[in-house]
Amino acid sequence: MGKTDKKVVARSRRRRKIRGRIRGTTERPRLSVFRSARHIYAQIINDDLGTVLASASTMDGELKGTLKYSGNVEAAKQVGSLLAKRAVTNQIKTVSFDRGGYRYHGRVKALGDAAREGGLNF
Repeated sequence: MGKTDKKVVARSRRRRKIRGRIRGTTERPRLSVFRSARHIYAQIINDDLGTVLASASTMDGELKGTLKYSGNVEAAKQVGSLLAKRAVTNQIKTVSFDRGGYRYHGRVKALGDAAREGGLNF
């Protein structure tokens, strides 16, 4: 098992542990974050109904042309503010933050902070 494999397994273990504790409900849906080397994705999910209420990513049509590079903190901030705007439009104010096994640092933190500034509470 290589170094990369160990990192993936460790993140997967952390993610499962977090998902065991966090559940999106109708009153408080889950804000889920996934990041890759080039992009960052965020969804607001109601686990009771199994539906996605709002989503945003660096692959989104609104952001794709405006970003110089999609794998940095600046792009994550824009994704967070776009997601918050869409959530507030759908009358979603409070969410549970699911960081997906990533540390709350860098791009994940930038997305979370931008979502808070946009009107989401978590």
